[in-house]
Amino acid sequence: MVQKFEFIVPDSDGKKRLDIFLSEQNLPISRTQIKRLIDTKLIKVNDISTKASFKVTRGDLVKVSIPEPIPADPSPEDIPMDILYEDSFIILVNKPAGLVVHPASGNYSRTLVNALLYYTHDLSGIGGVIRPGIVHRLDKNTSGVLVVAKSDFAHQSLASQFEKHSITRKYTGIAYGTFKNEKGTIASLIGRHPVDRKKMSTKPRKGKKAVTHWRVIEQFDEIALLEINLETGRTHQIRVHLADSHHPIIGDPVYCSNKKLLTIKNDRLRSRLKSLNRQALHASLLGFNHPKTGEYMEFSAPLPEDLKDILDTLQSEFGS
Repeated sequence: MVQKFEFIVPDSDGKKRLDIFLSEQNLPISRTQIKRLIDTKLIKVNDISTKASFKVTRGDLVKVSIPEPIPADPSPEDIPMDILYEDSFIILVNKPAGLVVHPASGNYSRTLVNALLYYTHDLSGIGGVIRPGIVHRLDKNTSGVLVVAKSDFAHQSLASQFEKHSITRKYTGIAYGTFKNEKGTIASLIGRHPVDRKKMSTKPRKGKKAVTHWRVIEQFDEIALLEINLETGRTHQIRVHLADSHHPIIGDPVYCSNKKLLTIKNDRLRSRLKSLNRQALHASLLGFNHPKTGEYMEFSAPLPEDLKDILDTLQSEFGS
């Protein structure tokens, strides 16, 4: 049952931040949870959604809706998966764009974990109840190859390889701009954006070393098809590095301005790009040593139809 609360801001609380005002009202939730409810539009001021930093004024009506707690354990759900390979230790999945890897705020169901729990009971427990079997992640709107551990032994082996950066990770991306060189390397620190906490940045207050290698497969008119090799694996690494180099990934809702689309003069291409509902980034190849045998193995996933359609358009309009 949803709990509802209403408050009228008194004179003494005028000009306070909304999250601070609510944290002083004896609500049965923490300040972090208050911020989450504000972000998900379950807290409104005068019936209007706003930000945690919004300054309330005398007489404002603040409404709070606290939904029922969601069980910590994700439930099995019958969600189709494209399984590339499976044995007693690992599962390789071709994750589609739009599928979240594990439950998190705003996505407590319909995730890859829910699908895996329906498919098998053999998953590593190192990731905890929310992330069984999950050794690494792909962004929600990045498609491609992802490995899942079916035992703690396999999980530890794979996690060690990721930590040592010995995993081969190749991506296919479509980015804006004309590249002056055929290939290159981008190296920087990556950490949380100093102002926008939902973004990552190459100029963080605290960050970790990130190295991205790129190669132009084909250059079109102001757009390039890239092969991208990750030496490290930081959150949003490819997207941040390319955007910082003035070559943002097409369709990236966080690191690419909508104004970029207006620079595309070809009507047919612009229409195709506008219809893309995600960043044009695909994890095309994953290589590692098998946890049990030690044999090096590589797994690949073909370019999905939405990105293939854009590539076909580029080649028909600008190909040689």
